[in-house]
Amino acid sequence: MKCYDISMNVYPNMQVWEDIESKKPIFDTQTFDHVTDTTATIGLHTGTHIDAPLHMINGADTFETIQLERLVRKVKVIDLEKAEDGITRSDLEAHTIEDGDFLLCKTKNSYHASENFDFNFIYLKEDGADYLVEKGIEGIGIDTLGIERSQEGNPTHRKLFRNDIIIVEGLRLKTVEPGEYFMVAAPLKLVGTEAAPARVLLFDEAPSM
Repeated sequence: MKCYDISMNVYPNMQVWEDIESKKPIFDTQTFDHVTDTTATIGLHTGTHIDAPLHMINGADTFETIQLERLVRKVKVIDLEKAEDGITRSDLEAHTIEDGDFLLCKTKNSYHASENFDFNFIYLKEDGADYLVEKGIEGIGIDTLGIERSQEGNPTHRKLFRNDIIIVEGLRLKTVEPGEYFMVAAPLKLVGTEAAPARVLLFDEAPSM
């Protein structure tokens, strides 16, 4: 069984949203005799993370409402590397997408290796979100720090959240071929928040029960 770690490394000079310096993690490390102790200051949307509806909808569900069973499951990695600017309905119609699917979108973003934020990243456009709602998917992940980029009012996020579709951001899919995998997405067990950092693993076969 092969395992792919599709999570971002977390460190002080890592890529963060729009290169905003205040969003970069801070590791305050102190050593007393032989004991080393680090306090981390980190945003919940740092690196690979999972959003909850509260992120874009006032008064909506917080992170603990997402059942872990929905994050440990079969997923489909789909090839969207030909998408330009953003992922549209027509880009998605070229793929077999079924009710209940959890999609991981591999785009040109996967080949952006710089520590700097790419302001022109490929994102999911509103008509693409409409199509996925119509198909009845369970969740979607993307290989950049945001599932949408420049849409006023954040319609992609809001339409997905209102239809109980899970959003995972900050994946690293460069070495992963399109196909079906078994995903283990393990977020921090946070309560009352709008997001949580996560370690996300893919396996090329489901574990034996």
